[in-house]
Amino acid sequence: MKPENSISERLLKLTLWLLTFYFLLVSLAHITSTKLPLLFVYYNVPSEAYQDNIISFLSFGWAVFFATVARDPIRQLNFVRAIVIAATGAIAGLSYNNATVDFSSYSNDIAIWPFWVQTGILAGITGWVLLLYMAVKKPAA
Repeated sequence: MKPENSISERLLKLTLWLLTFYFLLVSLAHITSTKLPLLFVYYNVPSEAYQDNIISFLSFGWAVFFATVARDPIRQLNFVRAIVIAATGAIAGLSYNNATVDFSSYSNDIAIWPFWVQTGILAGITGWVLLLYMAVKKPAA
């Protein structure tokens, strides 16, 4: 039997709270059109205000989900798993964009490698949450 509040449990909770804060920053950056790497994956690609608003609202929603689960992730492990699945889908979508969009049609000065780095960072964070999920998941009875 695992001890209450194991290191993995505390790390999962901390990670989810940090992700809550991160997605609130993403939401704020998009609603204010403050194009910063890591808060805007495609920070140097032109975007319309309505696109930034939509991303802001969706990022706020992610923050709400993270905060809800972060309060007691052990009792809500199904939601932690759902977050990993949804994040994996987002990574796949970003990867598809990175590989197929002709960013040079916007400007020849747009380098694609920063988009891949940011996508990789998000994939790493997703992998970290998955590892923590697996560490705290109770074995089937």
